[in-house]
Amino acid sequence: MICNLCPRRCNALRTETAGEGFCAMPAGPVVARAALHRWEEPVISGTRGSGTVFFSGCTLRCVFCQNHDISAEGFGKRVSVERLRQIFRDLVAQGAHNINLVTPTHFTPWILEALEGDVGVPVVWNCGGYERVETLRSLEGKVDVYLPDLKYADSALSAELSAAPDYFEVATAAIAEMFRQTGPCVLEDGLLRRGVVIRHLVLPGRLENTKRCIDWVARTFRPGEVLFSLMSQYTPQPGATGLLARHVRRSEYAAAVEYMGNCGITEGFCQERTSARAEYTPPFDLTGV
Repeated sequence: MICNLCPRRCNALRTETAGEGFCAMPAGPVVARAALHRWEEPVISGTRGSGTVFFSGCTLRCVFCQNHDISAEGFGKRVSVERLRQIFRDLVAQGAHNINLVTPTHFTPWILEALEGDVGVPVVWNCGGYERVETLRSLEGKVDVYLPDLKYADSALSAELSAAPDYFEVATAAIAEMFRQTGPCVLEDGLLRRGVVIRHLVLPGRLENTKRCIDWVARTFRPGEVLFSLMSQYTPQPGATGLLARHVRRSEYAAAVEYMGNCGITEGFCQERTSARAEYTPPFDLTGV
C-alpha cells in the first residue's frame, strides 16, 4: 500500500515484509505486547485492568520516549487481522474493561478490520495526538474513548523533541475531531464509556509549554466535557542531556497543578511523583501476542 495515514503523509510504499517512510512499518499490524494494564487513569484501568495492545513503530520521534524499543527500534511481531481479533477476544476473556490500542495510527486499516462486529467492551484509541483528521473520521463508530497526548504548544520545542514543528495545530484539530465523535465524557460505575481524556506530560524546565497546553484545553472545552490528565512521570532516557537529563522538580509539577486548577480544569487526574520510574514501563516481550 501507499501510505498517507498520519500527518507525515510520506506517500511511502508499505509491503507485507517491509516498510518505508517515517514509521518504517510493514503493511499489517506489528504488536509488542497484549496484556491487562493497571497503570492507566483510574477511569480506564478500573479494578481489573485495561486490555492494552502495544503496537510497534510510531508517527512521532520523541527523544524522551520510554517505549523506545518498540517505537523507534521496531521490536514486535507481525500478526494477521484474524490473530489481532483473537487478541482482543483473549483480553476481554481475561476481564479487560476495554480494548486499549496504543500507538495504533499507522495500522488503522487493519485495526478497523479486526474491530468488525461487537468487541463487547469500549475501544480506546491511545495516541500521541499527532493524527490526521481524515484518518480519525474512518474510526467513527468504532472507537468509544480517545486518549490523546497534547504534548506541545511550542512549535520550536515540538520540532526539537519530536521532529514535528506542526504538532500543536495538527493535534488540536485532531482532538477537536475526537470530541466531535464522542461528545462529552460518559462514565458508568467509575469507568469511562465514551469521551476524550487529554494527557499532558510535564517536561523538566518547560513549564510555559505546559501552561499554554492547559490554556488551550480551558478555552476550548466547558468544564467536565473532557478529562485532563497532568502527568509527572517523565523519566530521563539513556544519553539525555541538558534539561532532559533530570526529573521534573516537585515545585514544577506543583506549579502546573495549581495553574490547571486556576484555569478551571478540575475534572481530571494528577500523578504522584513516584510515577516517574522506569519500572512503570511494561516489558515488551511479546506477552499475549
